[in-house]
Amino acid sequence: MSSALPHDRLPLAYGGDYNPEQWPREVWEEDVRLMREAGVTVVSLGVFAWARTEPRRGTYDWEWLDTIIGMLHAAGISVDLATPTVVPPAWFYRAHPDALPVTRDGVRLAFGSRGAICHSSADYRAAAASITTKIAERYGSHPAVVLWHVHNEYGAPVLTCYCDNCAAAFRLWLQDRHGSLDALNEAWGTAFWGQQYGDWEEITPPRTTPTVCNPTQQLDYQRFADAQARANFVAERDILHRLSPGVPVTTNFMVAPSQCQSIDYWAWAAEVDLVTNDHYLVTDGRRTHVNLALTADLTRSVAGGGPWLLLEHATSGVNWQPYNPAKLPGEMARNSLSHVARGSEGAMFFQWRQSRSGAEKFHSSMLPHGGTGTRVWNEVVELGRTLGELADLRATRTHGNVAMIWSWESMWAQSLEWRPSEDLDARERLESFYEALYDRHLTVDFFAPSGIGGLDPERYPLLVVPQLYAAPASVAADLESYVARGGTLVVSFFSGIVDENDTVHPGPHPGVLRDVLGLTVEEFSPLLPGEKVTVGTGTGETYEADLWAEVVVPNGCETLATFTDGRTAGHPALTRHVLGEGTAWYLATRLTGDSLAAVVDLALADAGIAPSGLPRDVELVVREGESGTFRFAINHTDAEVKVTLPDGSRACVPAGAVEVFRDPR
Repeated sequence: MSSALPHDRLPLAYGGDYNPEQWPREVWEEDVRLMREAGVTVVSLGVFAWARTEPRRGTYDWEWLDTIIGMLHAAGISVDLATPTVVPPAWFYRAHPDALPVTRDGVRLAFGSRGAICHSSADYRAAAASITTKIAERYGSHPAVVLWHVHNEYGAPVLTCYCDNCAAAFRLWLQDRHGSLDALNEAWGTAFWGQQYGDWEEITPPRTTPTVCNPTQQLDYQRFADAQARANFVAERDILHRLSPGVPVTTNFMVAPSQCQSIDYWAWAAEVDLVTNDHYLVTDGRRTHVNLALTADLTRSVAGGGPWLLLEHATSGVNWQPYNPAKLPGEMARNSLSHVARGSEGAMFFQWRQSRSGAEKFHSSMLPHGGTGTRVWNEVVELGRTLGELADLRATRTHGNVAMIWSWESMWAQSLEWRPSEDLDARERLESFYEALYDRHLTVDFFAPSGIGGLDPERYPLLVVPQLYAAPASVAADLESYVARGGTLVVSFFSGIVDENDTVHPGPHPGVLRDVLGLTVEEFSPLLPGEKVTVGTGTGETYEADLWAEVVVPNGCETLATFTDGRTAGHPALTRHVLGEGTAWYLATRLTGDSLAAVVDLALADAGIAPSGLPRDVELVVREGESGTFRFAINHTDAEVKVTLPDGSRACVPAGAVEVFRDPR
């Protein structure tokens, strides 16, 4: 990946997705003037403009794009120029209806929305390459273009197609992955239910079947769909690299666990020059700022700890949830600066000017329907001023102090049918453990299961595995090495169960994690909806648990807490295993809230991590590097708080405010 956007060409990125094609020319002049007033430095342009740029096959209208790029450049505003391949024009679909995706039930989706694409369509790939080439030839060396933006939010709203073109492509992908039919039959376990294949042509996508379709076939198909879309991105990226050398190429991810999860972002990160992300608050009554912090930490980790950019979020309410409340005064700045604190090179929005028509006309924007007399506009101008004063941040990085494992492939596998409980949810465990660490004011670096080899226990004294159902065999040696060298490992239930083919590891559960945890699991005993069990410790504390219990048999570990009732009464619920210089903890049930936090506190004490003393819902996140150290104090409460700085002084942070303290160099 590229190191970042060019430092000498762009300050912190501030702006939004700009769609001038929705507006008459006289509005463009007003937009550019107001962008300058707001401190906008960059806009995303042309994301949905294929039909405007190529109104008929082979006929191009460049005048509008030439004009607006020239106006922006003259105003000192840079351009993140998109390839508009997320929405092919109506004329394209009229000529190539089979480029529309087909559902698992055999229904072909219709044109009239966005992202209706079969990524195995040769016609789509040819058309996408053509428009990308034309745009790159015309603007590849334009001084306003500092970033290329391919497509838009791959995987949203649909990634997977089940048409005959995909079936043919899937067979080729399977031949490359498995090599032979014998290997495929072994990996898929086709001896069960007599599903053996004797010819590649017998294999189809996992379309609707009478009962549960082969789970490994489904898992491989998710991998295939992800790989097909990624191949299309790479094809466009390579055209841009050739015709616009030196300008980084990205596509906007949606890393949040609550949003698009059909993409393996660990794999995609290796293909982009700059990791960018879109994040929108899910207002379901929970603490939205915690999910925001999780997403920012995960995006930074996907970027390998390097620079990344928040390419979209909302100034206020969105339009696609059942209920879309406006953000409170000051919340937009807190959201934006929380992303910046956790590594983003700026804060961008969807969109600049609020639309008057179309599906997203009630989605908030930098310039709302109410115009420049609104609270939102005033906060937009103030945020632009704040970001303009933080340009030196571009030479700094955010570093986590604890580690966590997360795998999209494991989540895909765990989410398939007929697991011991349909309420098992890897994302819920991820969010719950993250919230406990967030409330201890710790910054998390995430790792793929394949990325923990050589993890330094001094750098990361705590490593959490919130749920890793599908664990490759290689992860066992890496975890054992981490613990033996002094690390503290925390593993939650239903981890280490199967391999990458969703095949149960040989021997007792938890498979490859048995030795590092010093135990076996004889039997799963999931709880019914509403059913609770009590967990008691040897020191008198009790916790209420739900969803899950199991029969744990110690094999070297010590028991710290026990199920005191229910079908697993008397069996360990929390264990600790000393291995070399470190310890491995195992939690055999679902704890939430204060109960989970109490267990996390025990592990933190084991890891030698002391409490910070900060109030709840107050963040203190550090960025440091060549230009110094910046401490972001973010107060999500409705009262003034004080934070202690390294020199011992106490600094005030007003209610709902963000203060950035710079250490003297």
